[in-house]
Amino acid sequence: MKVALALSFVASAAAFSQETGRREAFAGIAAAGAALVPAVANAAAGESPRFSVFGLVGDGSSYSEGAAYGTDQSKPLYSPYSVYGDAGPESLYKKEAADYIARKKAILAETKVRISKLPAYAEKKKWFEVTDELSRYMYETRGAVKYLATSVEQKEAATEFFRAIEEVANAARLKRQDACLAAIDKSKKTLDALVAKL
Repeated sequence: MKVALALSFVASAAAFSQETGRREAFAGIAAAGAALVPAVANAAAGESPRFSVFGLVGDGSSYSEGAAYGTDQSKPLYSPYSVYGDAGPESLYKKEAADYIARKKAILAETKVRISKLPAYAEKKKWFEVTDELSRYMYETRGAVKYLATSVEQKEAATEFFRAIEEVANAARLKRQDACLAAIDKSKKTLDALVAKL
């Protein structure tokens, strides 16, 4: 294969010499490409073609089966379309791992910092800053809260916090200063109550 590839490069370089025309140059390149085709086919004499249709019909030993290039093929895959194995005790991701929980709690701590910036924006009637602060980082908050809240009591506290944040966003969009400040205060209290329950 490597020899045929090297010869095709030599043929294509030689095709563009100054003594030949465009027609001869492209003929040389086509001949070099035709020399590669038998090497790429990789067929053995007396062997029938191998094919597979999504692992359901045909020969499972064909090169494209499972699209499993570079994967660990010693274990069964999650599905024929996935390179990941079944979730189990040997999985790299474990939902209860301490580093994931610490990362989610750090997101909640940063959320508290972000919420503490909101009253200054609302007092100056910087409504865009209020909504921007809510969308800039707070999208992480919802995922962290849903990850950490497991009991019914925690989920109810999370719902109260989400509602308070939505009240802040709505009051800022409607440019209602008193309602926005009250909603910010409520969101601080509901976040503290939520963190205390987690």
